[in-house]
Amino acid sequence: MAIMPSALRSALVLALAAARLSGQAAPSQAPADLIVTNARIYTVDDSRPVVEAFAVRGGRVAFVGNARGALSLKGPQTRMLDLGGRTVIPGMVDAHGHVSGLGTALAIVDLTGASSYDEIIARVAAKAKTVAPGVWVTGRGWDQNRWADTRFPSHVQLTAAVPDNPVLLERVDGHANLANRKAMDAAGVTAATKDPVGGRIEHLADGSPSGVFVDNAQGIMQRAVPRPSREELKREVVNAIAETQRWGLTGVHDAGEGQGVLDIYEELGRAGELNSRIYAMISDDSAAVARAFARGPQSALYGGTLWIRSIKLYADGAMGSRGAALLEPYSDDPGNTGLLISTQAHLQDVATRALRAGFQVCIHAIGDRGNRVALDAYEAALAAVPVADHRFRIEHAQNLHYADIPRFAKLGVIPSMQASHQSSDMYWVGTRLGASRLVEAYPWRSLLNTGIVIPNGSDFPVERVNPLISFHAAVSRQDANNYPPGGWQPEQVMTRDEALKSMTIWPAFAAFQEHDLGSLTPGKYADFVVLDQDIMRAPVESILATRVLSTWVGGKMVYEAK
Repeated sequence: MAIMPSALRSALVLALAAARLSGQAAPSQAPADLIVTNARIYTVDDSRPVVEAFAVRGGRVAFVGNARGALSLKGPQTRMLDLGGRTVIPGMVDAHGHVSGLGTALAIVDLTGASSYDEIIARVAAKAKTVAPGVWVTGRGWDQNRWADTRFPSHVQLTAAVPDNPVLLERVDGHANLANRKAMDAAGVTAATKDPVGGRIEHLADGSPSGVFVDNAQGIMQRAVPRPSREELKREVVNAIAETQRWGLTGVHDAGEGQGVLDIYEELGRAGELNSRIYAMISDDSAAVARAFARGPQSALYGGTLWIRSIKLYADGAMGSRGAALLEPYSDDPGNTGLLISTQAHLQDVATRALRAGFQVCIHAIGDRGNRVALDAYEAALAAVPVADHRFRIEHAQNLHYADIPRFAKLGVIPSMQASHQSSDMYWVGTRLGASRLVEAYPWRSLLNTGIVIPNGSDFPVERVNPLISFHAAVSRQDANNYPPGGWQPEQVMTRDEALKSMTIWPAFAAFQEHDLGSLTPGKYADFVVLDQDIMRAPVESILATRVLSTWVGGKMVYEAK
């Protein structure tokens, strides 16, 4: 066999390297499976940010550039997709959602958007008429901050309207629930029932339970509700994934699931039916955590559809239910500083063990005290087990003391934030925090200026699934009606480039996936979304009118608008 001269060999190596850097295919490459042309394509690849075409082979991007280059990979079986000038972006990823929670929300009474307690009761009563007496009626989405009377509701009106069915209704943020009398009887709740650590039972003037259970107290009621069967749970998970794809999501960082849902993910993955990029966080359960540590981190299972390498912990509750832990009392509840759901010692212990096992930790923290406790726990864990690239996260990071903002960059902690929370909460959060602390709420720009990244999300089903709600909020600090004019604390806005990265490459980085996901770059998975307008150039007030025309995972269409 002849030996290639060294000069020729070197020239060929250089040519191949140049082809890769320029986005061109090597001459010997096989035909593409899919070629996309005639589009404005935002790659989120800084070396080639906007192109007109790309090609896909074997589920990954094979070429990015101009139409001539893409068409050079056309073969007899290549699918051609001429988009007629439409906009393409990389697949959007929700960096903090709840897949099984969304599946459940799709199956139960939807209480979101109700403008009064009477409306809540009417929806529940209508559902109760469709089931037999004694059957549980559950729902999610009530928010007393939307009502004229913003105090917590009591069970009295609900019990009067639905006396024969146990009812349990979860608050929109998932940090409080409301039960009627029959449900409390089923759970054995009386005036003598004590508050659990990290939880609070609200009471009426006569000392009896009001029906509202906050944070860790929710478990008292939830244990009484019949569990769905495994098949019901699997169906809910599948339905939830389909719902996310309808809105242009190609992946979700599932923020805390039990072993049952993790097993369903693996079952779907083995069958080739997952069709999404699921970065599953393990809920804070000692048995599940021990099992995961023994097994070790699991990445890109089942053709790059499932990652199980992170643990979800909780520092505090939520602002809407006054469970977020604050350094100073709530302005509208002077005797209350919120709830610490976990001790700092527990957070530190799990984080330390996770570092030794090669796992990431993601701590829910909303109030300034909750965030400080989480940061302190991380700092101590990292002092005990120094790891350079741990990518520990704080989920939400909504209210930060100014002294703690630089600590994220110093410790290498990623703030995983949801821009849609700002546009939902801005009407009432000032009453919780007061003027002096309001400047520390949802501080995206302050954090970005320290050099860190912010993966974006929705916290669905707390907020709506549509990721463009968070994109719009990130660049405008406004709600869907473009209120307030000029934006709420507009000095904290993101640029459109940052907002797009916050839904693509930054979630990928936050999940150790940046070499496979997050941009349309040769070699990465071909996950992308086709939009009917250009969100990077459209007027801000038009962004939320954008429709997802199709969603693609690994070069295969998983959703198409009708």
